[in-house]
Amino acid sequence: LTDHHGDLLMPTITISRQLGSQGSTLARLVGERLGYRVVWRDLINLAARRAGAPEVALATIDELGLLGLRPSAAAFQAYHQAVAQVLSEMADAGGVIIVGRAGQVILRDRPNVIHVRVIAPEEVRAQRLADRSGIPIEAARAQVEASDRARRDYLRRYYHARWDDPTLYDLVINTARLPVPLAADLLCELVVRWERPLV
Repeated sequence: LTDHHGDLLMPTITISRQLGSQGSTLARLVGERLGYRVVWRDLINLAARRAGAPEVALATIDELGLLGLRPSAAAFQAYHQAVAQVLSEMADAGGVIIVGRAGQVILRDRPNVIHVRVIAPEEVRAQRLADRSGIPIEAARAQVEASDRARRDYLRRYYHARWDDPTLYDLVINTARLPVPLAADLLCELVVRWERPLV
């Protein structure tokens, strides 16, 4: 892939992940290996600043609704337009891993973007969360279920897409079967071999 100057354009990676699937860990590891920038909450903050709606940043990060924030519809609309603009700019530059933020939908038609979904069975994810946070398994299970519901509803409400639609992804990784370091090897190899003509 080359940009309009004829320079090599590194692919962009989007990672959609379930809570407890270790998708964020995978993003960091692949970013370190490839020298890619990993963006997540900084993207939320940038988009919220551009939209002039800082309350949306807090509401977006608070996917479990613990803060009880209710930004206006206009603020959310401005925020989502800013997210799309920021993601497009990042994909234009390449060499970035975008974690979450509906990147698999917003950038679905971009030939230089690799879309990855990271999953694991609910019970595995709940156990990981319980171990990591030192909370009872019942509480971890409730958090996993609430997170899944919030992420599924977010994509459906704002982008009219199904979170688990396999056609949105080039690669689906189940970290209950594929350890993160091995998944990172696989994804890095895919990036190195990725060749798509720019349209």
